[in-house]
Amino acid sequence: MTSQASRNKIWPVVIIGTGFGGQSAAVNLIKRGITDFLMLERRDFMGGTWCQNSYPGAAVDVQSPLYSLSFEPYPWSQMFAEQDELAEYTNHVIDKYGLREKTRVNHNVEQVVWEEDSATWRIEITDGPTLYTRILINSSGPLSTPKIPETPGRDSFAGAQFHTNDWHHDVDHRDKKVAIVGSGASAAQVIPAIAGEVAHLHVFQRTPHWVMPRPDRKFGRLTRWLLGFKPVYKALRGVLYLALESRIVGFKYSRAMLNLVAQKKAEKHLKKQVPDDTLRAKLTPDFTIGCKRIILSNTLYPALSRDNVTLHDADDGIAKVTPTGLVTKQGHEIELDVLVWSTGYDATDGMISYPVVGRHDKPLADFWADYPRAYLGTTIPDFPNLFIVTGPNTGIGHTSAIFMIEAQMDYIMACVERVIGDASVQQIEVTSQAEARYTEHVHDEMTRTVWHNGGCNSWYKSRSGRVVAMFPGFTFMFRRMARNFKRKDHVIA
Repeated sequence: MTSQASRNKIWPVVIIGTGFGGQSAAVNLIKRGITDFLMLERRDFMGGTWCQNSYPGAAVDVQSPLYSLSFEPYPWSQMFAEQDELAEYTNHVIDKYGLREKTRVNHNVEQVVWEEDSATWRIEITDGPTLYTRILINSSGPLSTPKIPETPGRDSFAGAQFHTNDWHHDVDHRDKKVAIVGSGASAAQVIPAIAGEVAHLHVFQRTPHWVMPRPDRKFGRLTRWLLGFKPVYKALRGVLYLALESRIVGFKYSRAMLNLVAQKKAEKHLKKQVPDDTLRAKLTPDFTIGCKRIILSNTLYPALSRDNVTLHDADDGIAKVTPTGLVTKQGHEIELDVLVWSTGYDATDGMISYPVVGRHDKPLADFWADYPRAYLGTTIPDFPNLFIVTGPNTGIGHTSAIFMIEAQMDYIMACVERVIGDASVQQIEVTSQAEARYTEHVHDEMTRTVWHNGGCNSWYKSRSGRVVAMFPGFTFMFRRMARNFKRKDHVIA
């Protein structure tokens, strides 16, 4: 393999993925004078989540001024931006920093392999060239691989069917009989968006979610103008950050506060918007608020209460799909024109969608056999010069995911500069002892959180039952750890 590598360019850095994680990594490299890098995108367009997810009603559920890159303020039109504006912002960042010129689209990564003799990562591309890099940053994102459950007869359906991640805009759902499978965050946005347009909508809910009011507002011309100034933008971000960060107190430290502030408000919202006792019972969760992702919506409950919408709970779930529709567990035959799967992503055990092979031909899948784990959610022993953006235990349930991405960048760039900036250094790797110590600490802290003991089974957990999606504490504590590079926790050679 070494002779082959010697005949190909060895990139200093390759970034896989072009969403906010990849963009943040790229801009951080540019700001440090590292401009010789390559970005890879498996789709034929850049931008990640908010360019891919274009289903009706798609919008962010964190306030836009906080759900944005700290170095790039933007004159948002409303507090919770909708998909089209998020896509505009994403493309604005891409174009401003010249990232299109550094990206190869239609480059699907099939496998990456560490080559010990050349200290490089070999990147194998579907129907494409083999690439080599000293440093590999995976920014493919945990919410990028849609998951559709194995359902008897699914392939026999003669109508249109698709996942919300890949909405078929050429399919006209108006005045059609439609079913949406799932009741999580994406479904909660699709349902109100199409309920008034379809002939009938069947919603298949496995478990109900807690729903709270969405405090959205449109920004006027003056507000948007002010948001273009970094000091104003920074001040607003600070206020929003403090307000959202306080939620971790309830999620981890005070169940009484969580019940008093959040759950009571959600119960009141449900009672006010759903007067029908039977429907309200179906929509009432049996777990503590926060255990699953909290949905923010002012329109979901009214949509579910419409005469042309039928909510099916777990007792009347899908038994099988037929060519003309489906049959429920209670034997009801339902005719359909369109079948929409809003069934989430393989976000824990499958958070990297391609095989990774490290030192001594060790597959990452073997290291993650029990559950995904990584030092600072970013680096793994025996996988030198590999950095995972939004890796294990870097998710959050109370504030902006982009804050965590940018915190990871502090650590990633500290490592990158040690490799790129010193000719005598070829690789950096976290020690197994440091990773084990960090992982033990994270999961010990996790036992105190609502995600662990709130009485639900959520996508935050891996097959092992461990919560591997979330960070169990204040995000500023994670950022402090990420900024405090510990030389003793690493092997630099």
